[in-house]
Amino acid sequence: MSGLARLNALPAADAEAELLTCCGSRAWSRRMAALRPFAGEDTLFDGADEVWWALGEQDWLEAFRSHPRIGERKAEAGQTQREQGWSRGEQAGMDAAAEATRRALADGNRAYEERFGHIYLVCATGRSADELLSILTDRLRNEPDAELRVAAGEQAKITRLRLRKLLDAGK
Repeated sequence: MSGLARLNALPAADAEAELLTCCGSRAWSRRMAALRPFAGEDTLFDGADEVWWALGEQDWLEAFRSHPRIGERKAEAGQTQREQGWSRGEQAGMDAAAEATRRALADGNRAYEERFGHIYLVCATGRSADELLSILTDRLRNEPDAELRVAAGEQAKITRLRLRKLLDAGK
């Protein structure tokens, strides 16, 4: 059974739980589960984007809390074992980070949270620690409303990658 067929066949509560591992917004996972069955992967990915961008700020912030800070391993909202593994893989660029870069990211994370009121969220897959620090430094210059949309766009990218992992795991 394909990963998509498996997702389509799950009871609603189980589908919501699976989808919640891809995006930490309960409203998003509920709405996505209600859209099933998905005719194809494109329908799933398009639906994920459509539902995400229709959500409000509080739903976005809930999703952000399901991620650990860059350079850390634990999310504020807690994570399943699957999510922890995905986060570790997504932040693999931190593994070789110099101590000075780690400290600068920790300081930058604090400054970001003080300025914007939520964690610095970036699609870290394939990026080095130095790249993540550079992006953080640049984004600290954004206005709060603009930065919220940037962070939401990063969440959408992460969600798409995690949906792909979910589908591939179900094969």
